[in-house]
Amino acid sequence: MSIKLGSSELAKYPFLQEASDYIQETKFGFDEFDRPEMIHIINRAAEKLENELKGKVYSNLDEYEIEIMTFLVSLLLIKSIGLEEVSKKCSLFEAMRVEKFLSSDLSNERSSQKKRLLVEKIFQELFNINIDFDSKSSICKLSVPDYLHRASRMHEQEWKLINRSVKNGFVYLDIDEAVRLVRNELSNLIYTRIKNMKVYDVPISIKSKADELRKKYAGHYVHRNQFKILDYPPCIKHAMEAINKGENLPHSARFMLATYMLAIGKTEENVIEIFKNSPDYNEKITRYQVEHLAGKKGSHIKYSVPSCDRLKSEDLCYAVRECENLINPIQFGRRKIT
Repeated sequence: MSIKLGSSELAKYPFLQEASDYIQETKFGFDEFDRPEMIHIINRAAEKLENELKGKVYSNLDEYEIEIMTFLVSLLLIKSIGLEEVSKKCSLFEAMRVEKFLSSDLSNERSSQKKRLLVEKIFQELFNINIDFDSKSSICKLSVPDYLHRASRMHEQEWKLINRSVKNGFVYLDIDEAVRLVRNELSNLIYTRIKNMKVYDVPISIKSKADELRKKYAGHYVHRNQFKILDYPPCIKHAMEAINKGENLPHSARFMLATYMLAIGKTEENVIEIFKNSPDYNEKITRYQVEHLAGKKGSHIKYSVPSCDRLKSEDLCYAVRECENLINPIQFGRRKIT
């Protein structure tokens, strides 16, 4: 049995094939975006994009049909802006938006059957995962291979198979965990869709808005946060390289990087600047977390750099010969001054 989504669901999940079919059925052409009455959709898409670049999840759903078109325009804007970091950041926040809506829908939907069909539709269509969802208990089960394929990208201890409930070849997760598990995959899917878009005749109105946004944000992403990586230990180098590429670090890697930089004498502002290339960067949250680690917020205890053993257990160790006999990354490259 399948489920046919209405405009309210398509507005929340506009990357599904049904949303594309919906737009095609309207016989809407790209050139129509240059009509004066379409400017509000372009402005809405620009607002959505700017929210994401500021580290906010855009959740406006006051006009369902318009929101489906807004998603399409936002992809065209991102493609036309042509900045890799913008594409990655907006893709991540679009995935976080879906995560928020899906978790909410599954919590509030009274129909057990609709819950199950919605989960199965999204997971099967987007990720080719056959997921069994018990709508009464909100527990999902997926095969061990499907789980491991996705959990391998998660560095926190809770995602290791040994820490999961496993029975008869299936891993059991609550729905929030299942949605979180595929967030990065959805982010990559949206990013790939943007990257592979073939756009030959972008409407003038969209191109003008993209030029405006590029001028506004290019300085934030072009050659701004590329930090020179010197004699840092390989675990720190790896994290820095990921940051420089605009990739998203797991919490454990951020903790390691921030505590290390503070330990070698970097100021809180220096550390905050490093994280500005993160796709999900939010200055207010980052500042609080860095100041908390520095002992200036919360418990007022300065946090230490994690030990090498801990980093190994979290799959953050990239040891080289020079790491031999070290117990903490802070020891790497230190020489006695005579």
